Amino acid sequence: MMRFQRLVSCVATLLLLAAPIAASAQSYPSQPVRMIVPSAPGGLSDPVVRFLSEHFQKTFGQPIVMLHQAGGGGIVGTQAVAKAPPDGYTLLLGNIGPLLFAPALNPKLPYSVKDLAPVGSLLTFGNAVLVNGSTGITTLPQLIQAARQKPGTINFASAGNGQSQHLTGELFKRAANIDIVHVPYKGTGPAMTDLIGGQVQLMFGNIPAALPHIRSGALRAIAVTSAKRSDALPDVPTVQEAGLRDFVVESFVVVMAPAGTPQPIVQRLNEEMQKAWLTPEGQRLLGDLNIVLARSTPREIATFLDNDGQRWARVIREGNVKAE
Repeated sequence: MMRFQRLVSCVATLLLLAAPIAASAQSYPSQPVRMIVPSAPGGLSDPVVRFLSEHFQKTFGQPIVMLHQAGGGGIVGTQAVAKAPPDGYTLLLGNIGPLLFAPALNPKLPYSVKDLAPVGSLLTFGNAVLVNGSTGITTLPQLIQAARQKPGTINFASAGNGQSQHLTGELFKRAANIDIVHVPYKGTGPAMTDLIGGQVQLMFGNIPAALPHIRSGALRAIAVTSAKRSDALPDVPTVQEAGLRDFVVESFVVVMAPAGTPQPIVQRLNEEMQKAWLTPEGQRLLGDLNIVLARSTPREIATFLDNDGQRWARVIREGNVKAE
């Protein structure tokens, strides 16, 4: 009898504790929601956040306010969200750099990925394997053959040590069993400029940024790193189709919240984001940006981040990659 009474008492206590959280979720959001973007303005993140903000304004009567906090390769903005109150009013549009690369590159990182919880909208996009037109290389097998015939003579550009283009190149070296030389730049712009100018021969570049140069003939896309062909480059094969069967690299953006954010609030955010991307406007934007809604639920996203994090940690360790 005593055990039953204690059980009833515990259940009643849990219900009392849960009641305020449920009530707050019903009234959420009662003010604008901050979405921190840990990079400079002008990137792919901006139209994503603007679209979600418009949807939230229509649905909840509250917008998402986009705040750019660049610095440290995304570490500054990501840390700001990791340390924010877990109330649903501060979110992160995270990306592969500060969420997966930085923890493997920097053991003294001022936050842990466990300080953040997935909310929704894991949007993925592949890169293009870009070569300067003067190289005469038109296919991925030709690139691999040239690198094997003259090891160490093909240089690949990146936006800097530990950046996505660099680590993609490191993974490619191992997958193709070739020796190509990394040349780091201070940003994607200078790297792309030197690729067009012929100072370097190869780059694993963002498709939207490279499209004008591909269409002008200044650069040639010989493959894409995503699992499927890009709608923007339908005639360009994937790296897998071109011969490296297990090679898939997809960058991403994803909405995260501080760990400990009440589950009902996370669930409400997740459901509204899914609804937003399924609208005709959402589908059109995804197509225009050449991105894919790859994962939706917090559990799916958590599994993806864990698996991909382990893969990149291995690439960084085996390649002896150091942060700048």
